[in-house]
Amino acid sequence: MFKIADATLAASFDAVMRQDDIGHGSPSDSMCMSEAWTGDLSNGLLCLGERARIMHGLDTSECGLLSMMRSYDAGDRGSILKLFEQAATRPSHFCYSTTIIGDSNLRRPVFCIGQSNGFDQNEGGKMHGVFIFPNFQCNTNGTTFGSSMTS
Repeated sequence: MFKIADATLAASFDAVMRQDDIGHGSPSDSMCMSEAWTGDLSNGLLCLGERARIMHGLDTSECGLLSMMRSYDAGDRGSILKLFEQAATRPSHFCYSTTIIGDSNLRRPVFCIGQSNGFDQNEGGKMHGVFIFPNFQCNTNGTTFGSSMTS
């Protein structure tokens, strides 16, 4: 799934992301793990939370888009890159889903929801969003394995 919409078509995530109770003891905690991320378009760096960094197989929380995408299914990388390129040119809301290919060819689904803004303040633009990692993984033949998330 690859979607992008103008920022005027949807409510801002800012109010939602400021709520203190998101991700703390909700029913979805048993089904998935989520973590916020940010991006600075003036220098091209993304900043992932610690769990998202680990899930993406990165050594540091700050990284470039291409470094983050190395763990993604190769067939999805071009579409995700195009999505980020579009969002980097105007205020937008966007989302994508793909799989992270891990050790032993295990595949873990990942969903990303994001927003770009800050183009009017001479900041060079900002992005922020959330990754959602369902609590299961699959091998290459589609067999589903149980939860392997760590808190």
